Amino acid sequence: MRQIAVLPYRTLSNAVDAPIQILLITSRQSRRWVIPKGGLMKGLPPHAAASQEAEEEAGVLGATCPVPLGSYRYRKQRNSGASVWADVDVYPFAVTDELETWDEQHQRERRWFSLADAATAVDEPDLRALIRSFGAREFRAASSPARLIGAMADKTGVNTMFAWFQKLLPEQGNFFDLFEKQAATLVAGADALARLAQGGPGRAQHIREIEEREHDADDITREVLQTVRRSFLTPFDRSAITSLISVMDDAIDEMQHTANASDLYEVIEFEPEMRDMAAIIVDAARLTAEIMPLLRKVADNGHRLHELTERLVRMEGHADEIHAAGLKRLFKADLKDPMHFFVRQEMFKRLERVVDRFEDLANEIDGLVIDHA
Repeated sequence: MRQIAVLPYRTLSNAVDAPIQILLITSRQSRRWVIPKGGLMKGLPPHAAASQEAEEEAGVLGATCPVPLGSYRYRKQRNSGASVWADVDVYPFAVTDELETWDEQHQRERRWFSLADAATAVDEPDLRALIRSFGAREFRAASSPARLIGAMADKTGVNTMFAWFQKLLPEQGNFFDLFEKQAATLVAGADALARLAQGGPGRAQHIREIEEREHDADDITREVLQTVRRSFLTPFDRSAITSLISVMDDAIDEMQHTANASDLYEVIEFEPEMRDMAAIIVDAARLTAEIMPLLRKVADNGHRLHELTERLVRMEGHADEIHAAGLKRLFKADLKDPMHFFVRQEMFKRLERVVDRFEDLANEIDGLVIDHA
């Protein structure tokens, strides 16, 4: 038996290491904590059906990434009394709005949990593992500079003598902090883009926020380039540093181009496939925020970095399929209105370029892993 589900999440701020919260609901009969889930729906792709379950069962709206995070298995009790295995595909769901009333509000309780508490609250071992692996690791605290030389040596994996030597070396620059700051900008821009794609009130504010985030990214990029010129030592090759920050800047630039196109062509309602691509962008930005702290110890985190970049590449391929399907559907529907098709084609192209930049980012990270892990 196959089912679909969402993992509803929110971050408490735009910082890279901001805590992630997971929304759980109670089941109707056993009252145990679960995630919104249900069966496949005829005429709807799996992630869209999962999004509908989230609205009906948990009363939340948001962006559902069409690429599943993973799956888990549990035994489902049928009306006949039989207990059968159900395999559940889980889709990341960035919550943007909580409804005051919804279909099953009198049948279920909903509650936000910390990542660790959510993993503890659910019964299924595979779901527990999915939840625990979802958030960014606490690498900022683990790799932050320590005042005590012994503590620094322990955290960085070097011996005490080399730690003394390292303290005497010229300034190396705050590149990792800037990478993480840029990733936080991408997350904020992607969230605003997803809200824009969902339509509704606040359209002008969403466009303005994306523009402001792009300006923030430009400032961070300039600071990185200036730091490269000032620093005697750098953690990676100078060209690798400039390429990495430039690709991240390109991603937020493409988000702004998409928002500008929406404003120019007065695109108020986005096609379903466009909303799916925006959801992929949200999840890609989230993965980027997880990747950046791992770069502080590339050698130790090479395997995890490869897993994350591989997921980014798969997401880009899925976005290409969504893009092609959306254009094909519009072409058949807009034979008598070519201008409508050309405008939508431009919007699809803009969204595709955003996703492409995240694939470029994955390639940059893979290059660092090859060189340093």
